[in-house]
Amino acid sequence: MSANQVLDGLEPLLKKYDVYGPRYTSYPTALQFSDAFDQDDYLTHVVASNDLPVPKPLSVYIHIPFCKSLCYYCGCNKIVTHKTEAAANYLEYLVREIDMHSQYYDGDRLLQQIHFGGGTPTYLNARQLREILEVIAQRFHFGLPDSLEMGIEIDPRTVQGNAFDELMDLGFNRISIGIQDFDPDVQKAINRIQDTESIRQIMAQARARQVKSISLDIIYGLPRQTRQSFNETLDKVIELRPDRIALYNYAHMPQRIPSQRLIQSSELPGAEEKMAIFLDSVHRLTEAGYLYIGMDHFALPEDSLALAMNNGSLQRNFQGYSTNADCDVIGVGVSAISRVNDSYSQNATRLSEYRGYLDQGQFPVSKGVSLSRDDAIRGGVIHELMCSGQIQFSEFNARHDVFFQRYFKDEMAGIAKLAEDGLVACDEASLRVTDRGRLFLRNIAMTFDAYFTQSDLQNSAQPRYSKTL
Repeated sequence: MSANQVLDGLEPLLKKYDVYGPRYTSYPTALQFSDAFDQDDYLTHVVASNDLPVPKPLSVYIHIPFCKSLCYYCGCNKIVTHKTEAAANYLEYLVREIDMHSQYYDGDRLLQQIHFGGGTPTYLNARQLREILEVIAQRFHFGLPDSLEMGIEIDPRTVQGNAFDELMDLGFNRISIGIQDFDPDVQKAINRIQDTESIRQIMAQARARQVKSISLDIIYGLPRQTRQSFNETLDKVIELRPDRIALYNYAHMPQRIPSQRLIQSSELPGAEEKMAIFLDSVHRLTEAGYLYIGMDHFALPEDSLALAMNNGSLQRNFQGYSTNADCDVIGVGVSAISRVNDSYSQNATRLSEYRGYLDQGQFPVSKGVSLSRDDAIRGGVIHELMCSGQIQFSEFNARHDVFFQRYFKDEMAGIAKLAEDGLVACDEASLRVTDRGRLFLRNIAMTFDAYFTQSDLQNSAQPRYSKTL
């Protein structure tokens, strides 16, 4: 189905399915994490993971919470400060935590992915980042250079001059650049002012250094955005032609995110204009040659993310979509989330609490969840729908020792309604997400969520989730 056919007559469905719902970077979602889960539970899962006949490879995520300025829209765990000594002290704790993790993972397990997120990872200078990477290299067994993915999120305002080349000397081969919007008026409204030329220069430098994948992050639904102004942002994005584009939906939740109270609600685009911006974006990016991966990601056909979608190896985790084979993810740093064996665990979200755990010689695990059999089955459905867009019942039944149609008897009524709207196709052999349905992946996944309630759908007074569109 062509892009025009997918988008034709879509407005009624966008209105119908524009509800509150999880992003499904995990299942169960973080709202189901319990503070009864502690370091002993985490280590139990590490041992179980080591004991698998073929243990999974490893991925390390390092959270750097520091920022030099406050972006009003941002809901990430962050600490705004110009006191660089705070980061130096934080590095000492990161090293302690990495040391602790390394003692419990078998030495023959390959580390295939390292990712720095934030906050602002480039708040740290190249020397500090090198220190962290050297510790990881000493404690873990790296995969082959061609298979080791090293990614970092970049604030272009922090890598001026020689700083970017120094960063690339460390071996990063994937970068994500936060843009949000090129319009100066929108930038003022969200307190993130940056010029287009510096981003152009960074991308040129990255390509000269043969960085494997460059991703640009943009957000629709921000204050002072209009359909026309965002089309001008899209003009520049398409001209820059990154390998990947993350098109995020701004979730205005000032009740939960204090910095968003600095945004004037009256300056946000209305629901209809926001939907028009979204449709324009999907249309223009697909017309420019990008494949719609799902959720909020687009990629050029030759990018590894698009190749992974086509060959069935696409993965989804707290960093979004990933090309790596299914890994155990070790989260390091304040608020970082680990995914090990059949568990999720989250580090303390407050810096003082995070340090307190480590000062006592404990892992900084503050909450988490051990997956039940039902969690694993439902999580498997959601993951396959999000990544491959289909479930072959015979394969799924053999993998989970269930009969799909019987196990999800109650959910099949919801699937039938989605099929009536052309979002899925279901027969005796499989459940498939249609081309149009890829725009509604969160809504489709919600059908299989045992924790999601009807009251969550339209709870605008105290939303627990962002809008799905």
